[in-house]
Amino acid sequence: MTTKQLRTYVALPALAATVVGFSTWSQLRYTPLEASSHREAPLIADDPVADNTDLYAFKDPNDAGRIIVIANYIPFELPHGGPNYSTFGENVRYEIHVKNQTANPTVDDITYRFTFTRTNQDPSTFFNIRLGAQNLKTTYVCEKITPGGTTTLVSSGVVPPNNIGPRSIMGAAGLGLTTPYETLRTNAIATASSGERILCAPADDPFFADLGAIFDLASVRGATGGGGTPTDGLARKNCHSIALSIPVENLQKAGKTIAQAANILDADYIIGVWASASRPAMQTLSSTANPLNNGAWVQVSRLGMPLTNEVINPIGSKDA
Repeated sequence: MTTKQLRTYVALPALAATVVGFSTWSQLRYTPLEASSHREAPLIADDPVADNTDLYAFKDPNDAGRIIVIANYIPFELPHGGPNYSTFGENVRYEIHVKNQTANPTVDDITYRFTFTRTNQDPSTFFNIRLGAQNLKTTYVCEKITPGGTTTLVSSGVVPPNNIGPRSIMGAAGLGLTTPYETLRTNAIATASSGERILCAPADDPFFADLGAIFDLASVRGATGGGGTPTDGLARKNCHSIALSIPVENLQKAGKTIAQAANILDADYIIGVWASASRPAMQTLSSTANPLNNGAWVQVSRLGMPLTNEVINPIGSKDA
């Protein structure tokens, strides 16, 4: 974590040339820009559900009039990590921040805020899914915050369960679906009246790096001619993604469409994007009741400039 509000700045008309390969947006397939912030600071490493791992912003290659923003959380999820499979945390505010004007540089012009709730539908079993019921079933509310006020975009969004296996998803003793897991994810996409399309769901972690070698005093394995095989330290690991497909006019400061841009570097279409997670400042634990959370919301994780806190800031500064 760092106290600086470091943003990634992007030009909306130019984003089409920066990322390709997003073949089906509901399946979160995309070619990543530079990113990654997995367990990068000592304090946030102890709070994985609030840990930003990656942030992406790019033009939808299938629709030039839309921008896709994806914020990933919860590093190093095991897809088979039952019975308590990873999901978004309660008492966490997940936020995607947008700056589209030069005035008031420390104030967000648009914030997309997500809050999640978990419910156990069948507390009599240790299984996550059984007989049509799901434990740790996660729902969410999405709000859009601007200087003009707060608007609820989605009031009862559903996070699809982890892809536990065919018996849990399609079997008669599980959810009993007649369609594959991919359809379950697609059906979880919510569409707001203002045009945003939103998916909050587990996904394969798209970042790749030989973490074992990098943190072994910056060694390199599998270099060309070295006879080794490159290792992806995040292979077969999941994360949880908050993905938005947003009309350009919803992000442009004057509500202009992409067709009104003068050129691909039109300064009126430049935005800054960053993501964060916040928790209540105080938590009181009790032996007889649920924890009590109160006080102002405090950011515990944020990500704007990729890899800055991961590999540039020394460990003594990472929690500053």
